[in-house]
Amino acid sequence: MGIAYILKNKEINWNYKKKLTKEELKQLEIQLRCPKGEIGKIVAKNMNESNIDMTLTSINSLKIKDGNTVLEIGHGNCAHLNEVLKQAKNIQFFGLEISETMLNEAKRINSAFSTKNNITFQLYDGENLPFKNNIFDKIFSVNTLYFWKHPVKMLNEIDRVLKKDGVFALTFAQKKLMKSLPFVKDKFTLYDTIDLIPLISKSNLKIKKIIDREKMVTSKDGKLVNRHYSVFLLRSNTYS
Repeated sequence: MGIAYILKNKEINWNYKKKLTKEELKQLEIQLRCPKGEIGKIVAKNMNESNIDMTLTSINSLKIKDGNTVLEIGHGNCAHLNEVLKQAKNIQFFGLEISETMLNEAKRINSAFSTKNNITFQLYDGENLPFKNNIFDKIFSVNTLYFWKHPVKMLNEIDRVLKKDGVFALTFAQKKLMKSLPFVKDKFTLYDTIDLIPLISKSNLKIKKIIDREKMVTSKDGKLVNRHYSVFLLRSNTYS
């Protein structure tokens, strides 16, 4: 199954080992980092569906309350927005993306919500958050950690825009699983819990709680894969 097949059939088989060439795997890796064009839309749709358990665990872990201001970093097509909004009343949601394709997809998919003043999608450079200090109650990001060029700097940026009593949920798949995926190559920096703890200690954030989950997911060819992922709940160091 090649890239042309993906475009024609609008689906992806995540068990790629014998079905994509090296060049196609390279193209897919680029798309996973920053989806672009028609293939990017299809990749994003599949990512949203395959990662929905990770996304919902992240959202639920934040314990969003009425009137909270929520930021998602790397929202993809944001087909899960309603899951955020139904957590509480009068939520103000902001989404950041490096992909213009994903920005437009999120606006299209959530057109019923985007007419309201409490929903904002915008682009950013992947490093600097375009917000004032201390404005978000809750922040979450799923499967973006692998692409952060300067992770400590990024963590400090998140701390800067997070309210002092706010919570940040950082969700990622553990290194052992990610290393087994044939499309994970040069564009990914992989982590496990042992890697991430000392990294966080260098930032202005501290660990509140670590949630570890394992879930058997079915690939498109019917094979079961055990996905081990973690949600790091982080708070500002200044919060007692």
